[in-house]
Amino acid sequence: MSAPASPADLYRHSLRLLLDKDVTAWVALWAEDAVMEFPFAPEGRPRRLEGREAIAAYMRPYPDHIDLHDFPDLLIHETTDPQTIVAEMRGVGRVVRTGGTFDMTYIAVVSVRNGRITSYRDYWNPFAAPAGTDFAGSSR
Repeated sequence: MSAPASPADLYRHSLRLLLDKDVTAWVALWAEDAVMEFPFAPEGRPRRLEGREAIAAYMRPYPDHIDLHDFPDLLIHETTDPQTIVAEMRGVGRVVRTGGTFDMTYIAVVSVRNGRITSYRDYWNPFAAPAGTDFAGSSR
């Protein structure tokens, strides 16, 4: 695949990879020194992951816990920095352990340099997470 033309295209592609449960390809979109942050992470969950390997370790078990089906209501906003976007979306699917519905709303601030994700701040609401979604990093 050729590199997506814009940060918005790269982000859309990353969502398709998550729906395909292709975490390896998703991680390949990240810069080696990328940072992923969760400003609202509850106690016991990581607030900051530094480097592609840490992000990979965090995300690798994701499909075993959340079976994502779609990202409806995706809105991507450009910012004054042409390499940074703000994405609003819902992730819907199934909680693997319980079979229950997964339906979360997210806002992400994503920066891209040289065709790779360098920074991702994920503003999710831990109080809205369905039971059984405590996947990677909960005890680290």
